[in-house]
Order: sequence, then structure tokens, then C-alpha cells
Amino acid sequence: MNWALSTRWNARRHRDGRVMVDEILSAGFHAIELSYDLRRDLVEGVEARVREGAVQVVSVHAFCPVPLGVARGHPELWLPATDDPGERRKAVQHLTETIRFAGAVGARAVVVHGGYVRMKNRSARLIRLAAAGRREGWLWRWHWSAALRERERRVGRHLDALRASLEELQPVLSECGVRLALENLPSWEAVPSECEVESLLSGLPSEQFGIWHDFGHGQIRENLGWTNHRRMLERLIDHVVGFHVHDVAPPATDHVLPPDGMIPFADFADFASRPVPYVIEPPRDVPADALRRAVDHLNREWAPMGAAALETTL
Repeated sequence: MNWALSTRWNARRHRDGRVMVDEILSAGFHAIELSYDLRRDLVEGVEARVREGAVQVVSVHAFCPVPLGVARGHPELWLPATDDPGERRKAVQHLTETIRFAGAVGARAVVVHGGYVRMKNRSARLIRLAAAGRREGWLWRWHWSAALRERERRVGRHLDALRASLEELQPVLSECGVRLALENLPSWEAVPSECEVESLLSGLPSEQFGIWHDFGHGQIRENLGWTNHRRMLERLIDHVVGFHVHDVAPPATDHVLPPDGMIPFADFADFASRPVPYVIEPPRDVPADALRRAVDHLNREWAPMGAAALETTL
């Protein structure tokens, strides 16, 4: 199994990219995802370790490295599904830079957040109701229905914007040999939904576009009544470019390391042998022992369906 570690684990506490990578190597990982908080002063050291063959970069999470003029990295500085033309242009511009950087360090995938429908934040209310044990009550059903209706009225222009952004990025993706992977996001307002991404990708070349499945986000979407996590992953699996692997404390706290959350990873064992990156995306600064424990747990949970033959790097 191609276990990798996101540099969101330790990028913020380092000033030298070599030292950052070496800490990841000492934790037992030999592959990484360069995350959106990777500063430019770390790039030279990372590139040096890549040239030496010490580490493999399997993916880059937009926007990376942190764009010039931005105080701190974030994956939603600009969104390709926005209905604001100026912001959309910036999203395409900075995604182009991320794609070129990914190609330069040998990564074959760029992970990106699509965006959000401009609407009332119904997800926050649903999370509060779920946390209070009121998911089956009338108030839950009212907000659930209201979210669905409002989203359906407003989502069209965001899907049009996202499609335009992706089409504009096709030439640089082809030039760099990189696939752009849309990450599933945890809220009702997120664009695209599972059904929308299936329709969107059907009109785009599969060698350039796909999805990045985040296990934590998929579980939160199920907790909010939006989807059945396993069923939708099964439906979309042929589009999956890679995985973010972390757990969830109910109803909606993600980046929990397994086995401390609620996700029944054994139920997803038949997805565990695909030839794509599996990126552990932990909370920042957790001890390396917690990372090892998480990978050991996942290997045990996924062994029954054939993952036993897939060796951990730990």
C-alpha cells in the first residue's frame, strides 16, 4: 500500500525543508503529500531530498507552495467554483502555478477544493442538531429539506464556473502530466456533490481529471444525511486518484487519527488495494507514535480483503 504522510503534520514548525522531510522519514514514511501550508522557504530543501531519491512526492494540495503575498496557506484562498469572475481568475492562475510545481517535484496529482454554493450555512445548524441527538426530529428534517431546496436553486452557476475553470486548466495539466483531483468536502454547501462530480467528470478527459476521496469528509457527509459513504465511494471508485485517510469524532470533527474515531474502516477494506496514494492527513504535531499506531490499525482493518499482502512502510 502506498502510504504517504501530509506535510500539514509538521511544515509549520520547520524552517528547513530537508529537516522537515527527514522528520517524516524518521517516522517511517517514504512518500509525502506537499500540503497547502508549505512555505516557499521549505521548497529548496524538499526538492533536494526529492533529487536525492530520499522521498517521493505523490500529491500536492493546492495552493502550494503558499502564494506570494499570503500570510498563511489555506486550501480555499480562491475557489474555482466561485461565481465571482475575479476570484475565479485568481483560482485558475494559482492552480496553474501549483500544477507546474507538482510536475517539477514529480507529483502526479494536485488536490483541490472546488467551492461552495453561495447560500445560508445550513450545515452548521445540522451539525448542532446532530450533536444534540436531534437528528430524527422535525427541526432536523426542516433544515435538511431547506438546505436541499436552496442548494438546488443556486448550484447551477457554481457548476458552470467550475466546469469553465477545469477546461481552462486542461493545457497545463497536459503539459505537466498531472491530474487534477476534486476533493469531496464535508458540508451541504460544497460543490460538487457526489452526483454532480460524476456528471462533471463524464465530459472531461480521465487522464487529466478525477476525484480525491477524503474518508473523514465522506463520513461527515453521511452524518449530515447527505449521502451513504460506502455506497457513493463504490459508485465513484473508478474516478479516484487518491485518498486522504483520517477519522471522525461524531458528528463532524475530522482529522482524528484512527482508531480513535467512528469510521468502520473494515467496511472499506475492498477499496484498500488500489494503485493510488493513501495519504494520512493527521492533526498537526501529533506524536510520531500516533501515526504508526494509525497505520498499524488500518493495515489490520484492511487485511481481510487482501491488504495483508500490502506492506506498510512503518
